[in-house]
Amino acid sequence: MAVSFSLVSPWRFVRSARLIQGLRIPAVQLHTTGSVMGVTMEDFNHAKAQLGALKKDPGNEVKLKIYALFKQATQGSCNTPKPGMLDFVNKAKWDAWKSLGNVSQDEAKQDYINLISSLVAAEGPAQVAAKPAGSAAAFETLLVTTEDNITTIRLNRPTKKNAITVEMYNEIVKALELAGKDDSVITVLTGNGDFYCSGNDLNNFTNIPEGGIEKMAKDSGELLRGFVKAFIDFPKPLIGVINGPAVGVSVTLLGLFDVVYATERATFHTPFSQLGQSPEGCSSYTFPKMMGAAKASEMLLFNKKLTAAEACERGLVTEVFPDSSFQTEVWTRLKAYAQLPPNSLALSKQLIRMVEKERLHAVNDQEVERLVERWLSDECMNAIMSFFQSKARL
Repeated sequence: MAVSFSLVSPWRFVRSARLIQGLRIPAVQLHTTGSVMGVTMEDFNHAKAQLGALKKDPGNEVKLKIYALFKQATQGSCNTPKPGMLDFVNKAKWDAWKSLGNVSQDEAKQDYINLISSLVAAEGPAQVAAKPAGSAAAFETLLVTTEDNITTIRLNRPTKKNAITVEMYNEIVKALELAGKDDSVITVLTGNGDFYCSGNDLNNFTNIPEGGIEKMAKDSGELLRGFVKAFIDFPKPLIGVINGPAVGVSVTLLGLFDVVYATERATFHTPFSQLGQSPEGCSSYTFPKMMGAAKASEMLLFNKKLTAAEACERGLVTEVFPDSSFQTEVWTRLKAYAQLPPNSLALSKQLIRMVEKERLHAVNDQEVERLVERWLSDECMNAIMSFFQSKARL
């Protein structure tokens, strides 16, 4: 569990460090003898999810306890070099972890679960659930809610790694349309489960309509054109919360987002040439602009998969967070953004984006035309068939 200290003066950690001695004692009862043997990874992961749902900041001392227990539970006793005396934040975290000594990983997991449970209980009964976005909106592949001035569009095919079907394409367009008109201040796109999005569901290419493959390619091109257009024209701040690996169109679209936050375990992969295809999502324009032609070519031509840190270095991602604190840190920040004046945000975004909007629409049209050509080519069909054959052999 990593902890956010970014808004706190480093000097507070001198005080926090002095409190580490009592890490496993008072404020919250951490260890329950007799239940250690029953701790499971399912319980531990459930506690992680509960931590991400906390409404209140538990404070730095408690966050240091959470951090230390998480590290002990997942990595064992602290054996990393001690940070320098002036590195207040990392030294406080190191001291917290080190203070646990030889506590076993199972004990640390149980203490972590107990601590998170006590924080959840301290917040009282569960709050009223977020209301669905749109008075009559019903989605099969998405979870769409509006709460705290934030409309969240969550890709919801976790067992399929949130691969995008034709239905999901249409539903995302509809969800963006509703979000652009509702009372929310910002809109967030994220994924449910361990993946952000694994790109196109390649089963989309196996459902040949009556008009044959030419009609399928044409219809798919128009679907993609409208899909990307919805992102180009979206009027409010659009924030990507990349909760895991991202592939294909879910990566190329990120150049159209206003801010992109990623967990450290996210990866970014655009394997177009492997499938005989070509870039989309305006990435043939936005990627070279963000990261330079050579770096963009590594991704778009040669299928280089980026780590979250590499994506941040190249400008594709705004900031990377430790996976253990990702949800807590990001949503705390988003809730603060959502308190800003909505008209100011929308008009400022318009100023930033309006200069290039016409160019982006033109790039979208060009990319779609090229993709339709690719989909009709023997090269693309052979590559996709090879992909399915390789999956069948696994």
